[in-house]
Amino acid sequence: MQATQTTEYDAIVVGSGISGGWAAKELTEKGLRVLLLERGKNIEHVKDYVNSTKGPWEYPHRGGRTTEMVKNYPVLKRDYPLNEKNLDWWASDKDSPYTEVKRFDWYRGYHVGGRSLMWGRCSFRWSDFDFTANAKDGHGTDWPIRYADVAPWYSYVEKFAGIAGPKAGMPQLPDGEFQPEMPMNCAEQLVSEKIKAMDPKRVFMSARTANLSQPLPGRGSCHYRDACWLGCPYGAYFSTQSSTLPAAMKTGRLTLKPFAIVHEVLFDKDRKRATGVRVMDAVNNQMTDYKAKVVFLCASTLNSTWILLRSATDIWPGGLGSSSGELGHNLMDHHFRVGASGTVDGLDDKYYYGRRPNPVYMPRYRNLFGDKREYVRGFGYEGGGGRDGWYRAVSELGVGGSFKDNMAEPGRWTFGASAFGEMLPNHDNKVTLDETKKDKWGLPVLKIDCAFGENEKMMRKDMANDLAEMLNGIGLKDVKPYDDECFPGMGIHEMGTARMGTSSKNSVVNKHNQVWDAPNVFVTDGACMASTACQNPSLTYMALTARAADFAVNELKRRNL
Repeated sequence: MQATQTTEYDAIVVGSGISGGWAAKELTEKGLRVLLLERGKNIEHVKDYVNSTKGPWEYPHRGGRTTEMVKNYPVLKRDYPLNEKNLDWWASDKDSPYTEVKRFDWYRGYHVGGRSLMWGRCSFRWSDFDFTANAKDGHGTDWPIRYADVAPWYSYVEKFAGIAGPKAGMPQLPDGEFQPEMPMNCAEQLVSEKIKAMDPKRVFMSARTANLSQPLPGRGSCHYRDACWLGCPYGAYFSTQSSTLPAAMKTGRLTLKPFAIVHEVLFDKDRKRATGVRVMDAVNNQMTDYKAKVVFLCASTLNSTWILLRSATDIWPGGLGSSSGELGHNLMDHHFRVGASGTVDGLDDKYYYGRRPNPVYMPRYRNLFGDKREYVRGFGYEGGGGRDGWYRAVSELGVGGSFKDNMAEPGRWTFGASAFGEMLPNHDNKVTLDETKKDKWGLPVLKIDCAFGENEKMMRKDMANDLAEMLNGIGLKDVKPYDDECFPGMGIHEMGTARMGTSSKNSVVNKHNQVWDAPNVFVTDGACMASTACQNPSLTYMALTARAADFAVNELKRRNL
């Protein structure tokens, strides 16, 4: 006789990416029976990293893209994600469309692990410069938390995730619990030393990264292959598959259910609590209701908000969490694709080791320590140095022995970086439901209306010119600033739309990531962010998720949820 499928759990976690993996780990380790729902397929650690050890010559198109791929992926083709190496890990534009009122490049990963398998892994703490910025300059709403609230949780997640990087003693980029840094190459060291000699507040360092420089239990250290986006068979970078999912599974209290699209959060208007979620089977479209005492929405910024917009609409036409009027609003991303590069002389007798998987990083220095610009907030630089390879001569179409000899030697040393700038919160940057367009499963899609503002445009002038001035000032040759076209979404750091705040009148979630209108619903992914800072945000998602899970379990014990 076949057992009846369990539909009741202590907690439900929606989404299995960086935030969802952490929620599953923390809740199960604290004793809860957890259902982890993922709308896409399962990807098993190591076994399903089918391209992780392939060479370029083993791909039919050398890892590039085809005209058929360009035709089928009109959004993905706009940038690097469209390639045959890991195309299967990016969501289908055809199956999961969306409406762009203004251009927004939305790159998604619908599978177990989500974008934790493809992320860039730069892992930086935020400081009180970031958590107090909204209150000080009047943009957005004040964060209800400060660095001191998150600092112990940064330490907690850093130790488990494994963050390699240097301590720098810079208040705008707090130090943490780090493994030994991955050394910079000689060009990067030279550039960093000379710039620091010119201005001690401007320092390039090896970026803090979620790649192991020393092994952790069950995970090996980095092999310097720089193929992280294909899955790491050694578990050397942090992902759901390498880290949080094995920990949650080890408890025996986790149920993982792929191909499960969360249709809505179920809500009891009398108790003012969520009772669970309604789930559509992505294969056969059948609906199942799952009950739980606590729901964690970690489906990624826009998808968590999509679920809220569709939930409890009989009580709030704008969806669960919309009573403040802020649900779906204040969408943000980092702006980048602007910086400078130049040629480094005097190092032709030197080379570098392997393919380091992280860039170098210069923390923010603008609008800090007495500096005052015509714009507010600031930016940091991510980049690196290296030597030109054989590809430098393809356009020359050289022939003969001397050409071959030349191509057997490394080319010139170059150094360059792109700035990542903060985007201000703006109520007018929003997402809504487009009931006129449906996805593969007959569900309404999101309509995205978002654009960079004047503050971002003014900042970009410094983002290009500052680095060009630095590189020229230390003697690099052929220095060229650039500002390539950039649109929201391209940074793949989307944040906001269910922001944290000090009151139910100015925000969607409180200081513990609880939805004001349903305190047993927690939103801990990028949707909860009230500002973007200029640092990569994923480490903050991890810390906020672990913090919220701890709070949720304690509240359950007190019977407050």
